[in-house]
Amino acid sequence: MTSRNFLTIDDFDTHGKTILVRVDLNSPMDPRGNILDDMRIQSHIATLKDLEDAKVVLLAHQSRPGKKDFTTMKPHANLMSKYLGKQVLYVDDIFGTYAKTRIASMENGDVILLENVRFYSEESLERSPAEQANTYPVKKLAPFVDIFLNDAFAVSHRSHLSVVGFTEVLPSGAGRVMEKEITSLDRGIKGGERPAIFVLGGAKVDDSLRVAENVLANGGADRVLLTGVVANVALAASGVNIGKANLDFIKSQGYEGQIEKAKGLLEKFKDKVGLPQDVALNDNKKRVEVPVSELDSDSLPINDIGLETIVDFTHEIENAKTVVLNGPAGVSEIDDFALGTHEIIKAAIKSEFSIVGGGHISAEVDHLGLEHRFSHVSTGGGACIDYLAGVKLPGVEALIAAAKKYQDAKKL
Repeated sequence: MTSRNFLTIDDFDTHGKTILVRVDLNSPMDPRGNILDDMRIQSHIATLKDLEDAKVVLLAHQSRPGKKDFTTMKPHANLMSKYLGKQVLYVDDIFGTYAKTRIASMENGDVILLENVRFYSEESLERSPAEQANTYPVKKLAPFVDIFLNDAFAVSHRSHLSVVGFTEVLPSGAGRVMEKEITSLDRGIKGGERPAIFVLGGAKVDDSLRVAENVLANGGADRVLLTGVVANVALAASGVNIGKANLDFIKSQGYEGQIEKAKGLLEKFKDKVGLPQDVALNDNKKRVEVPVSELDSDSLPINDIGLETIVDFTHEIENAKTVVLNGPAGVSEIDDFALGTHEIIKAAIKSEFSIVGGGHISAEVDHLGLEHRFSHVSTGGGACIDYLAGVKLPGVEALIAAAKKYQDAKKL
């Protein structure tokens, strides 16, 4: 056992053991069933290579009921075989006789991928680990397995049976993806090397304000720089007339109430929150730079931070030793309004330790080909936000509880 409060692959003798690994292979797919982005599939290869002397059973999901890409795991097994350099056998079953027979007949080095766990309707029900341990999949599969590893950080904010159920009945730990997520995000939250700066943008205003409140309150950030829609909300909270078009958009997204929360954040932390001094307005897809002091009720939509703000923010970011980015600075899918996002990304890679949250900001990092220049690029959008906001993730808490149980049992 390491100094961490959860177990990892390194804490187990995996040789010859049957290991059940919850992975996150959920990927965008076209109507023909082809995977369009296999980043998540590739992310788990390190875990599988460290389990080459074991029998590995993979449990995963693709999409959710009602969606057009709610389909089987066969394409995922094929792609994973390519990256692993050996066959990953797709098993068209989750916990029935066929799945159990295949698991029982595995030899060392074999890897199988069970069917989409969300084909079983109870997978998506939120229950306690003890209740999930009493479900059919856990009861049927656990006797065939020696160790459970959760390597699916992106779904660990859900108390689903494949995430928390097996931790109650099997020695359990984190795979390499989960391990890196927890250790990297912990370092980000605690500030690591100073100064530590969080740059929060995007359209999910409530999430960004939760993260800002958490990292400023616990001392994890020296400064929080706001961009995107969350910056517009904060500007409105500071008394700036951001214009009817921008206020209407905030209301349409259900974030009008967040203006008061932003006001509280600005009053509480004052100089620790950085707001844009100028913005880029969208005039029929043409970029128009305007100081925030010149905004009025007739102002056009704000689609990016302005050039002066870009210079100021990137200067701060370049001089920080720890940087956490979450959310784009503007409507980055339109070329003229991607400038703020791209310049912030380029500045962040100059810090000693840099983290990118999941979602749109990760897509922009990938677009620029800079993912390998960051210390950590998170695989989990909602899970990453919750973790940065100080929310205890059920999947992580289940691993912590399992580690304590494992340690206690070894002492007997």
